Amino acid sequence: MSEDVAAATTVPATAAETSPDNPWPLQLLSQKLKMHIDRAPSAWVEGQVIEMNRRGTNAYLTLRDIDAEISLPASAWTKVLDRQEIPLERGSRVVALIKAEFWLKTGRLNMSVKDIRPVGLGDLLARIERLRHALAAEGLFSDARKKRLPLLPHRIGLITGRDSDAKKDVLRNAALRWPAVEFEIREVAVQGNTAVAQVIAALRELDADPHVDVIVIARGGGALEDLLPFSNEELIRAVSAAATPVVSAIGHEADRPILDDVADLRASTPTDAAKRIVPDVVEELARVRQARDQLRRGAVRLVDRETDRLASLRSRPVLASPEVMVSIRHDDVERLKGRSQAAVTTAVVRAADQLVHLKAQVRALSPQKTLDRGYAVVQLAGAGSDPGVRRDVVRHPDQAPSGMPLTVRVAGGRFTAESTGGQEPAEE
Repeated sequence: MSEDVAAATTVPATAAETSPDNPWPLQLLSQKLKMHIDRAPSAWVEGQVIEMNRRGTNAYLTLRDIDAEISLPASAWTKVLDRQEIPLERGSRVVALIKAEFWLKTGRLNMSVKDIRPVGLGDLLARIERLRHALAAEGLFSDARKKRLPLLPHRIGLITGRDSDAKKDVLRNAALRWPAVEFEIREVAVQGNTAVAQVIAALRELDADPHVDVIVIARGGGALEDLLPFSNEELIRAVSAAATPVVSAIGHEADRPILDDVADLRASTPTDAAKRIVPDVVEELARVRQARDQLRRGAVRLVDRETDRLASLRSRPVLASPEVMVSIRHDDVERLKGRSQAAVTTAVVRAADQLVHLKAQVRALSPQKTLDRGYAVVQLAGAGSDPGVRRDVVRHPDQAPSGMPLTVRVAGGRFTAESTGGQEPAEE
C-alpha cells in the first residue's frame, strides 16, 4: 500500500511537468480532458444542415457555417428532431444548442445537440432589421459618408456572379449608353457560405486599383436566403470603409439587403445600375449641341449688342465730326487771342496817352518853359569862366552888390552883366 501511495505522489501535477521519464498515464490525460470539456458551457450556434442521417434513436448531423468553409459533425437524439413542427431537411438553416462531450473510453469528442430550431423567414428578417438599426445608429448609412459618383467613369469595377445575367445586363446596357466605357470584372460566388469572403476580397482588390473610378456589386433576384450574404455585417463594414464609390445592384426593386443602405448609390436592378453610372452618349451629344447653340446665340447677341453700342458711339457728334472739338477750341483761342490783343492795345494806348500827358506836364514845369515866358536866371559869375564851376543863383539884391559880375540866363542863351547895386522891390 505504501508503494502505491509513493508511486501516486510521483505523477506530475500538470501537463507541463510531464517528461519522457515521468509521463502521465493515458487514463489521467483522458480524465483531465473530460473534466475540462465538461466544464465548457453549452452554446447556441447557427449553421446550415448539409448532412443528416437517422439511425434508430440517434441522428447524425453535419452543420456548416453560413459564411465560411467550416463544418462540424454533431449528434442528437431523434426525439430532439421530432419536436420540430416542420421536419428538418438537408439545406435547412438552424440554430442549435450544442454541448461538447468527451467519451472517456474511446477518447472521442462528440458535439451533442440538446436543442435545435429552424430559422424561419420571419426570424431572418428580424435579425436583418436589428443589424440594420444597429449599423444605422453607428452612422454607417449617413448621407455625409456617401461619396459622389464620377460624372463619366473611365473604368468600372464589376463584382458579380460567374457568367450571370446580372453581369450581361450591366455590360450590355453600359456599352449601349457609352461605348468607350471599360470594365474591370471580378467573378465571385454571390450566394452560399463563400460569397461574403469572395465579395470582400474582390472589393478590396478593386478599391486598391487607382484606375477604377466606381465599383458595382451586382446580382440578380433570388430568395431571401440567397441574398443574405449582402446583409452580412463584415461585408457592410468593408463597403463602408472603401475609398472608391460603391453602387449596390442586388436583386429586384422589392429586394432590400443592407448593402443598399451603406452603398453610395442604390440601383433597383443591375440594368438600372448601368443606366445610372454612365451617361447616355446620345443624350450627352444632344446636350453638347444644345450648349453649342446656346453659346452661339449668346455670342451673336453679344456681338449685336456691342455693334449697336459702337454705332451709337459713332453717331455722337464728338465721333461723327471729331474736328468740331478742335474747331471749337480754335475759335475759343482766336476769340481769346483777339480779346488779349485788344486789351493789350488798349493798355498801350492808354499808357501812351498818360505818357504824353506826363511829358506835357514835365515840359510845362521845366526851367526852359519858364525862360520862354520871359523869365531869366541870374547867377554870380564867380571866378573864371569854367562852365563846371558852380555859380550861385541870385535870389536877393543883397547877393549882388554893385560891381559884381553876373551871368544872366534867358530863353535864347546866357550873357554876362554887372550889378549896379540892389534896390528894394516896389510895393504893389
